[in-house]
Amino acid sequence: MKKYISSAVILLLFLVFTSHCLSIEAQTCKPSGKIRGKTPPPGQCNKENYSDCCKKGEVYTTYECSPKVSGHTKATLTLNSFEKGGDGGAPSECDNKYHSDDTPVVALSTGWFNNMKRCLRNITIYGNGRSVNAMVVDECDSTMGCDSDHDYQPPCRNNIVDASKAVWKALKVPGSKGELDIYWTDA
Repeated sequence: MKKYISSAVILLLFLVFTSHCLSIEAQTCKPSGKIRGKTPPPGQCNKENYSDCCKKGEVYTTYECSPKVSGHTKATLTLNSFEKGGDGGAPSECDNKYHSDDTPVVALSTGWFNNMKRCLRNITIYGNGRSVNAMVVDECDSTMGCDSDHDYQPPCRNNIVDASKAVWKALKVPGSKGELDIYWTDA
């Protein structure tokens, strides 16, 4: 009798472990490719807001996916200008317009942008002990970069919420520079 019980316990533990591993694997977002950087033409990469410019020969990872969205989706907040002439480059993808730095708007990594399905919808961003609602107006392209369409900047990482100065101000982050670990939810 004990032999059957211990075999059943071992089988049950194996099934739980396998299920857990498969669950983790299903949530994993793997790279989809690579882009080799090239030197931008003079004056073509806008370094406003600490933006990076592609470097000749450097290899950049691309993603078609982002981590799974949950009620507590971890992300990295970065700073972007959505104004004409800002480091965001072209008008926002959702409405083909520029947006004031005083308006709480964001661009999401490709997987979270979800083929424009989050366009003009609000998300709630939590960071620095505060929260703010912001409208999704653009994609932070994780699949392409290092070209004129992307202001000669590398592809976005797959976990980016690229936010206007208004979002940083609402979160009361001093200096509004660099990156901030946050989490976000659909509002």
